[in-house]
Amino acid sequence: MATPIIMPKFGQMTEESSIVEWHKQEGDKIAKGDVLFTIETDKSLMDVESFEEGTLLKILIKPGVNVPVQSTVGFLGRPGEAIPAVAAPAPPLTPVVARPEPRPAMPVVVAAAPAPAPVPVPAHLKISPRAAALARDFVIAPSRITGSGPGGRIIEKDVRAYLDARGYAKLRISPAAKALAAREKLDLLTIEGTGDSGRITVADVRRVLAEKPKPMSKMRQVIAQRLTQSFRDTPHFYVTVAVDMTGLIAYRGQLKAAGASYTVTDFIAEAVILALQEFPDVNGSTDGKTVRWHSHVNLGIAVSLDQGLVVPVILAAEQLSLRELAQRSRDLAEKARAGKATPDELSGSTFTISNMGMMDVESFGPIINPGESAILGVASTKPQPVVRDGKIVVRQMMKLTLSCDHRIVDGALGAKFTNAIKQKLEDIELWKRLTA
Repeated sequence: MATPIIMPKFGQMTEESSIVEWHKQEGDKIAKGDVLFTIETDKSLMDVESFEEGTLLKILIKPGVNVPVQSTVGFLGRPGEAIPAVAAPAPPLTPVVARPEPRPAMPVVVAAAPAPAPVPVPAHLKISPRAAALARDFVIAPSRITGSGPGGRIIEKDVRAYLDARGYAKLRISPAAKALAAREKLDLLTIEGTGDSGRITVADVRRVLAEKPKPMSKMRQVIAQRLTQSFRDTPHFYVTVAVDMTGLIAYRGQLKAAGASYTVTDFIAEAVILALQEFPDVNGSTDGKTVRWHSHVNLGIAVSLDQGLVVPVILAAEQLSLRELAQRSRDLAEKARAGKATPDELSGSTFTISNMGMMDVESFGPIINPGESAILGVASTKPQPVVRDGKIVVRQMMKLTLSCDHRIVDGALGAKFTNAIKQKLEDIELWKRLTA
């Protein structure tokens, strides 16, 4: 009997996933360790491989369809084996054992579906078969045509009259452009030609395709939903301070020359952790009715990917030395960029740092992640004239902006906390002790 292939569960909070791409086709032979498909959760992309050998008999779940974890997505077995009827995704009794196998980050290629009929005819549209065939031949949308047949039915003469009225015969269309428009279900009458004498070219069709609305990835949808909810439901206010990074940058250079490499984010992260221990109220969250204070600093550090923004989390960061913090941060960021971070490594943060310092940013106010009371926005470090001892000097200045949930962090607390981070970053003796 054929063996079900199951949608694995990644992370404790993952309830559903969607298949981005099948790497095997029905009829392909499957060896142990072969990657069957790539899935997308709300936080990451993961490959799923099989420990079983056999033939991929049936693919039940196509790319782009969300299904609950533990659902049957296909069947593996011997050629000719009977495939059980599956009315809906459901956990099987003897599933194929599948495991996630992260892979290096690369552009996601969604498996192409069989080419549909050009310019599809809506199911509710009343149109004769001959009229529909004519519309397909000319690559136009019949939904724009007014029917003169019984009950408003579109007949062949209506299509021809529409083509004449719109001057279709005068259009100059390259064969490749027409084929592409048909394959992508576009209406040639809506495409402006920019070729010689107004000729519609492949470039014109591609321009229209680029402007067509495209569905967001599941990750983007979740990001949009959560941040919209956060900005709508959380009363944000912002505190910005300017930090003199001149001494720390010079000291970082000394450490690097001695073989100890730290990033600016490492120092900022450590300063945040120390400040959160001084001001534990900032390391909390509220649902509007209750307040929860967290005993550990689970520090999230935002990482930008092509698919969206993810936040790898360093759990119990206050228990790590600066060296351990730097290594853990580096490891998680590399895993996130390579698409290897698990959902459990991307959840559970109590405070987040968003660093745009490498993007030539003066300052910015990030949106608080749901479940947290504040987020720190780190801008670029720039040489600026400042007053020191009554004289104008050039110093390396960096602005920090704390976005706060005003329900549990008031203005005074936000200002004290942000200035505590500033004071620590400017205290070179502190860093000498922490790096000794």
